[in-house]
Amino acid sequence: MTEVDPRMAAEKKPDTTPETITAPEAPAASAMPSGEPATVSAAALAHGGGAWSDFRRRVGGNTGAMIALGVLTFLVLIAAIGPFITPADPNEQNLRAVLLDPFSAGHILGTDQLGRDILSRLIVGTRVSLFAITLALAVAMVIGVPLGFVSGFIGGRFDQLVMRLNDAAMSFPPLLLAIALVGVLGPSLRNAMFAVGILMAPRFLRLVRGVVIGLKEETFVEASRSIGTPTWMIIIRHILPNTLSPLTVAIAVTAGYAMLSEAGLSFLGLGVQPPDASWGSMIREGFLYFGRSPWLGIFPGVLIALTVFTFVTLGDGLRDALGREERTES
Repeated sequence: MTEVDPRMAAEKKPDTTPETITAPEAPAASAMPSGEPATVSAAALAHGGGAWSDFRRRVGGNTGAMIALGVLTFLVLIAAIGPFITPADPNEQNLRAVLLDPFSAGHILGTDQLGRDILSRLIVGTRVSLFAITLALAVAMVIGVPLGFVSGFIGGRFDQLVMRLNDAAMSFPPLLLAIALVGVLGPSLRNAMFAVGILMAPRFLRLVRGVVIGLKEETFVEASRSIGTPTWMIIIRHILPNTLSPLTVAIAVTAGYAMLSEAGLSFLGLGVQPPDASWGSMIREGFLYFGRSPWLGIFPGVLIALTVFTFVTLGDGLRDALGREERTES
């Protein structure tokens, strides 16, 4: 009896070992769904990873946005090399060639009331108009973005005070307030765009504040805070990069408004001063001679409409890309 018992124990050992082997194999087979996220993350890493890189890939897939970006790049190139490719001096007057029709000898687009070449003034006006947009956006972002970021991140009474002041600033009619500021500062392009930038700052402030408030409540920010990550590192690694996408959309959309504002102020004589040329000031000059030479105002008006349409199309493409990104993340 004592010899049989060890044999029975030895026979039971092989029976138990397959059970212990098959038990881990069953979960391994059932863990196939968990392998799918691993492949998705690998694909995301292959494309570059990150919200900003995904945003750029979505914009690259939008044909309208890429065409608008190409047109904008061409305008920037013209603004950069414009003074070197003008067919004539944009401020040179020739009273013997006043109000020439387009396709005249030596003047493809004709001349204005002082005999100045219209094409040369349009090329030079491209630099002035784009500089005006850049200046207005820079002023708006320098004022609005930091205040919106601090207000959204800190919150409390400081946030309430900033938002009450922001609401008060947005309650004024923008163009009338810009005219009042230019009247106080004096008529010039820099003063006009400084006034326009101040009026656009509340838009950026409200946008950045809303984005930061939403990011503060995200799970990855709370997880970083729970493991003791310093506040400055959370801001640099998590909050600032995720504000780039909506801020880029706002810049593209607001640029069209800045150009229209510059054209309106220059048309009223509060922007670019003679003899310098901008598209808005050229419309003002063409308005006085519209019955005799309508092309004086038509050519700069077409360029303003094309540029504003370019900014709007680019902004719509960026907004669509941002919307798909938010829907994908949700």
